[in-house]
Amino acid sequence: MKVISVIGYKNTGKTTLITQLIKKLSERGRVGTVKQMCDHRFNPPNTDTGKHFDAGAAAVAAITDTELVLVRRKPSLREALDALADSGMDFAIVEGAKKSNIPKIALGEIDNIDEIQNIVIKLPARGEWNIEELAELVMKQEDWVTLGLLLKKIREKPEIKQAGGIGTFTGIVRQFSGGSETKALYFEKYEDVAEEAMKKICNKLMQRNGVLDIRMHHRSGTLWPGEDIVYIVVAAAHRQELFKTLTDALEMLKAEVPVWKKEITVQGDFWVHDIEK
Repeated sequence: MKVISVIGYKNTGKTTLITQLIKKLSERGRVGTVKQMCDHRFNPPNTDTGKHFDAGAAAVAAITDTELVLVRRKPSLREALDALADSGMDFAIVEGAKKSNIPKIALGEIDNIDEIQNIVIKLPARGEWNIEELAELVMKQEDWVTLGLLLKKIREKPEIKQAGGIGTFTGIVRQFSGGSETKALYFEKYEDVAEEAMKKICNKLMQRNGVLDIRMHHRSGTLWPGEDIVYIVVAAAHRQELFKTLTDALEMLKAEVPVWKKEITVQGDFWVHDIEK
């Protein structure tokens, strides 16, 4: 899923730009949006859903003839984007999120703009924007990937009708190992080369009899204990080829994909070679 944020003050045309971008990106896939509403409450206490929520419900789903809304506790931008990815979105447009590190389109004059991370383009407020060029810019951004998204993509393939099972592997950041405590892991990925290497692995393994589809993804940057590092998903006709392919895919990823790991521990930081991802 490609993610972009649009930031700017009131009356700069954020909503207008976002709606135009939604229409253009919808020609290429499914678009989800995130609207940050820090000073508002989506389900007021005088509504039935608000009363359910205030009574202690961990989550409240509201269904109408045309809409499904899920209200959950402990909101965060990552949770919102993960939910969009899990539902199979190809694109996510965020209105706001100036303090995040996701790619941003900046509209108009913004105070302290040099302190804002990851601005990919600056545009005039309420200008004549080239939406086609902006759509191409969105396509160049790094993918936001969840296990749910990979499963969704596999389940949508016509070949899934021949599958007898789907197997997944999720590698996570281990906090304790052999008496040592890991505070975080930092992964550096040779982006284009790594993605191409993973595609080659998937294409090679899909030549096996009974293997119908395979997807893999390796995250980069700083990851904290318990966070996901790598996903592998395999769909196969039978469990025998499924489990073998899942194991082989992991070993091939470790051996052939250029990813480097730094361990940040209580004893100090160090790069790890020949790592177990």
